[in-house]
Amino acid sequence: MKAIWNNTVIAESDDTVVVENNHYFPADSIKKEFFKGSETHTTCPWKGQAHYYSLIVDGKENTDAAWFYPEVSELAKGIKGRVAFWKGVTVQK
Repeated sequence: MKAIWNNTVIAESDDTVVVENNHYFPADSIKKEFFKGSETHTTCPWKGQAHYYSLIVDGKENTDAAWFYPEVSELAKGIKGRVAFWKGVTVQK
């Protein structure tokens, strides 16, 4: 699977986990040069507290377009150490 934004592959892996129609990529499969930490946090009642990354590709920024759970509940242990996308990021084979 590939995560693509602004015509650039920002993550690629054959080992994604799908939860709620989102592909969670292993953290080591993201291309870190396109990711910038964010102060945004949200809480999911069954997964835990999400932290976000903004994407920067060719001078364009997509704020809070990727998220991950540094600590997960027992129900969500399959996505620990993984990153998912939204806000116009396309995930495809």
